[in-house]
Amino acid sequence: MNRPLRDVPADAQDLVRALPAALDGTGPAVRALDDASPGRPVHVPTDVALVVRTSGSTGHPRDVMLSADALRASADATAARLGGPGSWFLALPVHHVAGLQVLVRALLAGRGLAILPAGPFRAPTFAQVVRAETAGPGPHYTSLVPTQLVRVLDDPDATAATRAFDAVLVGGAACPPSLLARAHAAGLRVVTTYGMTETCGGCVYDGRALDGVTVAVDAEQRVSLAGPVLATGYLHRPDLDATAFATSGGRRWLRTSDRGRVDDGVLHVLGRLDDVLVTGGVKVDPLAVEEVVAGLPGVREVCVVGVADQHWGQSVVAVVVTQDGTAPPLTALRTAVASVLGPASAPRQVLAVDALPLRGPGKADRRAVARLATELMTRPPAT
Repeated sequence: MNRPLRDVPADAQDLVRALPAALDGTGPAVRALDDASPGRPVHVPTDVALVVRTSGSTGHPRDVMLSADALRASADATAARLGGPGSWFLALPVHHVAGLQVLVRALLAGRGLAILPAGPFRAPTFAQVVRAETAGPGPHYTSLVPTQLVRVLDDPDATAATRAFDAVLVGGAACPPSLLARAHAAGLRVVTTYGMTETCGGCVYDGRALDGVTVAVDAEQRVSLAGPVLATGYLHRPDLDATAFATSGGRRWLRTSDRGRVDDGVLHVLGRLDDVLVTGGVKVDPLAVEEVVAGLPGVREVCVVGVADQHWGQSVVAVVVTQDGTAPPLTALRTAVASVLGPASAPRQVLAVDALPLRGPGKADRRAVARLATELMTRPPAT
């Protein structure tokens, strides 16, 4: 049995009107697109309520089918972990799973939904709207990406307003320990999340799997996930289904492209399997380098990439966004990284940019950053 799939603009109000019928089965499934326009009729399995387009790590678009049962399981597990159903504040784009899940959780909870006006994220606007929308009884929840959290913490009024939330989910990209410590010191109830579109968004909170979710790590450190939150599959892509999903021990698993380890039931994500850099024959973990660089004074965002080098194979380069627009001193940066991770991990160059290229809300596009770094390093000096 199939049901029609309806493409709608990536507008929160349009989705609020379309999602209830998609979730209860009385209307078509929904796909939110930035450029929604009439196309050929498409049908999906009857249980699918939501289709989310994602580029993943490859940069190639793929449509992930999420069932109503999976979305409910995710919303219920989130509410159970956070302290019960509550009202939600939307500050993320709704064509990505994190923003869509804010809408779904709010609709299923029936406790209220507030929406930040469309446009670039501005901390003063965020603070103003949050104060107006969190005056009623809680609990109150929101979801942010690390870049937004940095901007909130840089604005004292926004920081104060954000204390009204009973939980601030932070995901979409790795949250550096220094940023997390800064948020906790400011009195924000931050919960780090790990997940992906194929798991209805975050399914591991503060390193611990949500109820019903199982985390496994194999000998190669690949993270696999199982549970009721898994996607039905990819729209019209059985080849991707066969690669991403596997059945073992009578359970269906999503084989992620992430490396990790589990200590006492806590998952530590170590980066992507294909992100490891090799410089001078030594493997370098860019995520570990980023954690050190992110803790340096003035650094707001960082992405560490490898740039082709005739001597080293890959040269480790740190691309940073700083408070004053200038790069930290290379010597100090190399010393800080080498003291923690060893000299091979110390970046050989540091480049300051106004903003990092993104491939999702708050998630750096490593391939684009590497191209940008190569361009900046080979650009002739200004005369």
